[in-house]
Amino acid sequence: MDKRSLTERDICTKFILPAVKHAGWDTMLQVREEVFFTKGRITVRGKLVARGTAKKADFVLYYKPNIPIALIEAKDNNHAVGDGLQQGLDYAETLAIPFVFSSNGDGFVFHDRTGQRYLKEENLRLDRFPSPEELWRLYSAWKGLDSSAEALVLQDYYDDGSGKAPRYYQVNAINAAIEAIAKGRDRVLLVMATGTGKTYTAFQIIWRLWKAGRKKRILFLADRNVLIDQTMVNDFRPFGGAMAKLSTKSKTIERTDGTEVDLKLALDRKRRIDTAFEIYLGLYQAITGPEERQKLYREFSPDFFDLIVIDECHRGSAAEDSAWREILEYFSSATQIGLTATPKETEYVSNTAYFGEPAFTYSLKQGISDGFLAPYKVIKVHIDRDVEGYRPEKGQLDRDGEEVEDRIYNTKDFDRALVLDERTKLVAAKVTAFLKESGDRFQKTIVFCVDEEHAARMRQALINENKDLCDENARYVMRITGSDATGQAQIGNFIDPESRYPVIVTTSRLLSTGVDAQTCRLIVLDRQVGSMTEFKQIVGRGTRVHEDTQKFYFTLMDFRGATNHFADPEFDGDPVQIYEPGEADPITPPDTDTTGLEEGAQDEYTADPPVTGGEEVTFPPGSGEPQKKVYVDGVGARIVAERVEYLDANGKLVTESLRDYTKAALLKHFASLDDFLRRWKSEERKDALVKELAAEGLPLDVIAKELGVDLDPFDLVCHIAFNRKPLTRQERADNVKKRDVFSRYEGKARAVLDVLLSKYADEGVLNLDDTNVLRIPPANTLGTPVELVRAFGGKASFERAVHEMQNAIYDDAS
Repeated sequence: MDKRSLTERDICTKFILPAVKHAGWDTMLQVREEVFFTKGRITVRGKLVARGTAKKADFVLYYKPNIPIALIEAKDNNHAVGDGLQQGLDYAETLAIPFVFSSNGDGFVFHDRTGQRYLKEENLRLDRFPSPEELWRLYSAWKGLDSSAEALVLQDYYDDGSGKAPRYYQVNAINAAIEAIAKGRDRVLLVMATGTGKTYTAFQIIWRLWKAGRKKRILFLADRNVLIDQTMVNDFRPFGGAMAKLSTKSKTIERTDGTEVDLKLALDRKRRIDTAFEIYLGLYQAITGPEERQKLYREFSPDFFDLIVIDECHRGSAAEDSAWREILEYFSSATQIGLTATPKETEYVSNTAYFGEPAFTYSLKQGISDGFLAPYKVIKVHIDRDVEGYRPEKGQLDRDGEEVEDRIYNTKDFDRALVLDERTKLVAAKVTAFLKESGDRFQKTIVFCVDEEHAARMRQALINENKDLCDENARYVMRITGSDATGQAQIGNFIDPESRYPVIVTTSRLLSTGVDAQTCRLIVLDRQVGSMTEFKQIVGRGTRVHEDTQKFYFTLMDFRGATNHFADPEFDGDPVQIYEPGEADPITPPDTDTTGLEEGAQDEYTADPPVTGGEEVTFPPGSGEPQKKVYVDGVGARIVAERVEYLDANGKLVTESLRDYTKAALLKHFASLDDFLRRWKSEERKDALVKELAAEGLPLDVIAKELGVDLDPFDLVCHIAFNRKPLTRQERADNVKKRDVFSRYEGKARAVLDVLLSKYADEGVLNLDDTNVLRIPPANTLGTPVELVRAFGGKASFERAVHEMQNAIYDDAS
């Protein structure tokens, strides 16, 4: 056997896998081949959406399921034994794997990332691959695990038998938390972007600690009823009868599979606690409050719980003087795990001061890069009253006939102190225009308003703009706020991908966090967002990818300058595009742009406490009567300014059209025209290069359609990247005929080449040597594929003739 003639996959099967098996690894339980661990970044340009190539490790070795300790990167035998090492190290850093091997089938290069061995790198013969026990001893020493800690770290994950497995970053988070607790750490912070499965991660951590007998009584805390209910019937479902909710009100919840279940309660009508359960889930608001009688948590002894998991711990629980923080301090002897998408670090509040530095972080930027989270566009809409301010005319009267105070009103005043109804109607009109121009008026949409009253007016304005659809179903537009029970009852329908209504919801803060709106495609900001934490949470409402409904990105429409937060160094997941439409411009972003007004600085603004919903909510005490609003009628408003920006490879927003973006991306792929010509001519199957570009976010057929040109992929690249005058496919086909390239062929062979050339000219077929083309009209009228290939003297001669013709098609390129 000539080893150099084997493919990389043959090398894996015939040499690497036998060596691993010989070393004592169980190929059924401990070895996985071709492990795809990312999804491939989603690229959005205009209406173009494409997925990049997912990252794949050739081999991942696990000491136990979901405890990866080694990675092997394979190459064919035409490479040196260590050629895969740098790629393997890059993957291992992402996967938190300490031991990396490279092989070409002759042996291994072993790289030890732990520093536990006397050599950092070592060459090994095929028969000297380390055993699982040898690598685990090094791993345990590196992590500082004693026998007790090791037993906990090796506790099995929950497996429901369905084949569902945690994503790589969830494995990293779970293992990091378990290892920290195993080594005695009692405060653990996990930072994971919205939409990355914090609750499922928490479940696996709790399951392993509970099953190992290390944590017997556990409390899961959240500040939304919907979070508790969803958690109990979905991710926490395996806890079954050991689990109950700290609530007095029974509730029937529908699971994701359509079945219904009654939540088990740990409180009776007299608020007495049943202490027979092991897993308790509760709302902060249900177990504490400003009055002593509300502090239900004191009915437990301080050492009752062994573990407390705090969901969304960036909110009330983080502040030292918070009523919710007292729960954590009361149960201070328990191990406490904080989960958040946005760790809070301000002059007044610090999560890291309480929990310590995060044991694990997975950012929005990383989630978008891996393809697990949806990227997004931003439409910035400047309203003249916001940009220029509004000063009432002398003697201007409000709706009640009182004179309006003479001063300059700006963005932070509108809908909080002063209401311009025309401005509200303009926002509603622009939101509706976007939905109409997009071609889908049933995109799930959240409109964030200043307060509940503003949300009510916005609802009315949107209903009037969408009268036709509201006539069909009154739930097309709804308000969902903390005090609106009817609206709150529709949260489940809004977040359910199977439920069509409601479509557009207006809110103030109720939906800014914790609501799993998988199919939300449009988020509208008509209020300022002073807090970076809240801004990230709002962006997170749309970041879930939902492939069943083809939701791969979403749009953020900003009327208040809230997206100035993108300029803040703290923000780590920039948009792919920012568009600022002018007064007469369409609301949907075009692919070319003009520079408009520059955005002003963000006004200082302190966000109100988050409004919480549900039957057991205790609202935080107010600070007196709400401010009386001034309503002014008859004051018009209009749109000004426009700019389109794209996110470049370095995460910087640059003014760039789709054509400019495509050119820049192609020039990174091909250093020169000669480089491209060399690649194109060396590819026997031209579509292989086209597919390679598509995998990197450059689908040439879609780009051509977006740019309004009908060009061969070859001419598209030459024209856009290298400013070459393009030829149409028909012109190229005519040139081939003029040069009489087919002169030495006659009869059926000549007829076949004429048909194939026509297929290229008319339909852009690139794989002309694919014999399947001979099965479809008009080629199939000439004879069977076997007969047509035989006319050339056999398959090799047929392919040679077709490749000569393809080369002739691009003969003028030099």
